[in-house]
This record gives sequence, C-alpha cells and structure tokens, in this order.
Amino acid sequence: MAQIELTRAPIDVGALTNKLRNPNFGAIATFVGTIREWTESAGGARAHTDFITYTAYEEMARAELAKLAAPVEAAGCQVIIVHSLATLRPTDIAVFIGVASAHRKEALTACQQLIDGLKETVPIWKKETDEESERWGK
Repeated sequence: MAQIELTRAPIDVGALTNKLRNPNFGAIATFVGTIREWTESAGGARAHTDFITYTAYEEMARAELAKLAAPVEAAGCQVIIVHSLATLRPTDIAVFIGVASAHRKEALTACQQLIDGLKETVPIWKKETDEESERWGK
C-alpha cells in the first residue's frame, strides 16, 4: 500500500528514498519539488518569494493521492507521496514523490504521472507571499 502523507514537518528526502530500497526493485525514481526564490507577481514582473503557505482539503487530498497511486502499485511498483502543509521559504521541500519498480522506465514514467496528476486533481493550494503581494494558486 502506498505511503501517502500530508505533513507540517520538514520532508526528509533521504529517509523517504531509503524506504523505497528493496531487493525486488532495480530502479527508484524521485521528484522533489522545492520553493523557488522568484515568482511572478500580480503585474507579471518577477518578485522575490518571501514564503509560500500550503493548505488542503486534507481528507479529499489523501483520497485523491491514493487514487493516483493505486494503478502504479497495481503495476507492481512501490509509491511514496509526501506533500507539505506548512509555510515554506525558498529551497524548502514542498513535495516528495518516489516510485520503486523493477526497471527505470516504469519508475520514471510513474513518477511523472504522479506529479502531473497531483497538480491537476489533488485539492492542495498555495498562497505565495512576495515583497509586493499575496496570490493563491495550485
């Protein structure tokens, strides 16, 4: 069963990657999303990111993440998805997605599908705060 977490604690990429190590799998693919220093302000100019605060409809977010992971696991892969629900600053980790599979192609493809699906369907939102304004986004 996939490990799905929404957390307010820092995301430990090393510990999560180690959980995917398994003698049955020859590939581990990960995606680590971090907070970037520059965002686009309301007027379209670049603005320095002070921080981003994540929020979610938690019960539904967990259910949607499990739905995304289910077909990947049914194909024989192991899945870990952890998303932050904290206030983060540039370089902090917002999301970790890890997939272990027998071969690299399956792991890489599944990792891409999971992050794309997360961005499209999972009710997690961010409030970007920069030197000029605050904006809500997905």
